Amino acid sequence: MISPEPAIDAAAYREAMAQVASAVHLVTSDGPGGRSGFTATAVCSVSDAPPTLLVCLNRSASAYPVFQANDSLCVNTLAASQQPLAEAFGGALPRSERFSVARWDRLVTGAPVLSGALAAFDCRIADRSIVGTHEILICEVVALTIAPANDEPDGSLLYAGRRYRTLPPAADADDVTPGRA
Repeated sequence: MISPEPAIDAAAYREAMAQVASAVHLVTSDGPGGRSGFTATAVCSVSDAPPTLLVCLNRSASAYPVFQANDSLCVNTLAASQQPLAEAFGGALPRSERFSVARWDRLVTGAPVLSGALAAFDCRIADRSIVGTHEILICEVVALTIAPANDEPDGSLLYAGRRYRTLPPAADADDVTPGRA
């Protein structure tokens, strides 16, 4: 009989994940459960047919009840200059003040869309699954906006090593795209 693998220590897992660089997003929602938002790095593409994102939300987060009650959200990808917004939505400001520090628009679902985001993905929540401490939201993208290339003078906001970092804008069109070398 093969013995089961030893359990991975949660602190060691968090330390390893802290080494992974991730884009920074504001995930926002507005609907029957109210309006709320949080800073997230646990966001990724699932498919382009149909366009689908995955968003992970800690069930102990103050925003969780709002997202549990609402059926839509917007994933707003941040530029480096928007780090103060990431900090505000990450807890530096009370929930009641967070939306006052930026300008917001709406697309199809009514979820708040950050004016000036590098990209904004307006989504309907298509499926939910609880895994451990988090709820995984599978989100169908129903509308999006993309900032013009000349509106990205300072690059993209990343989070790695437990601090914010900047990915400078691409130098030229000859940069290699992953999977298309």
